[in-house]
Amino acid sequence: MSAQAKLGAKPLANIGVAITRPTNQAKKLTQSIEAAGGNIIPFPLIEITALDDYTQFEQVIAGINDYDWILFISSNAVENSMPKLIKQGIPKRLQFAAIGPTTAETLKGFGFDKVLIPKDRFDSESLLSLPDMQNLQGKRVMLVRGVGGRDVLANTLTQRGATVAFAECYQRINPQRNCDVLAQAFAKQQLQRIVVTSSEAMRYLLGMAGDTEWLKQVTICVNHARVAEQPLAMGLKVHIAHASGDQAILSILS
Repeated sequence: MSAQAKLGAKPLANIGVAITRPTNQAKKLTQSIEAAGGNIIPFPLIEITALDDYTQFEQVIAGINDYDWILFISSNAVENSMPKLIKQGIPKRLQFAAIGPTTAETLKGFGFDKVLIPKDRFDSESLLSLPDMQNLQGKRVMLVRGVGGRDVLANTLTQRGATVAFAECYQRINPQRNCDVLAQAFAKQQLQRIVVTSSEAMRYLLGMAGDTEWLKQVTICVNHARVAEQPLAMGLKVHIAHASGDQAILSILS
């Protein structure tokens, strides 16, 4: 047993961790970090908001009876679309797929528990690797997501013969104007780690922080190699979780 364990020391004691997730999606990770002794600096770089106009979304879902598959990119996609989809009427033959277990669990909350999800990594590439996603010739797929985002799913499904329609039901904005909060925390020796779990949030962080000395000194902790690409290219210190979920992120913070 280590001396730290004998003394009952917590693994993240005296480590300041900035979390950049949307506030309502950071609660569990925040609790886990605090339980491990870490000090949280809330710094959401993405805020989920409603669309200004749902006309296009409603036009897409009006044809739901013509679709074979409906794919949900995130739990946000589920929460912001299902009330309207249920009101529209969901055909029993429609097959559901989700990017990962959190999204599938959110669907379960709406009464849909038969959902195709990847088994290991929870991203577009893993979903596309599943047998059910291979031969889609002549199939129609509704892709439920926020405005913008990666097109790898849609492009690959189209290459495999599917007709894909985007049902965009929310938008993401950056609620921060600068990184002063982080710079000040670093100056007080209260910031050692920054958790970033999306490429979009990473772009916002690097765009606002620029070539600052404090950013070179902290460690950026990410959930996927794709999110790490830009900071690594800039020579920043990065830890990459090699599994999905909050526990994997927690393991790379200490």
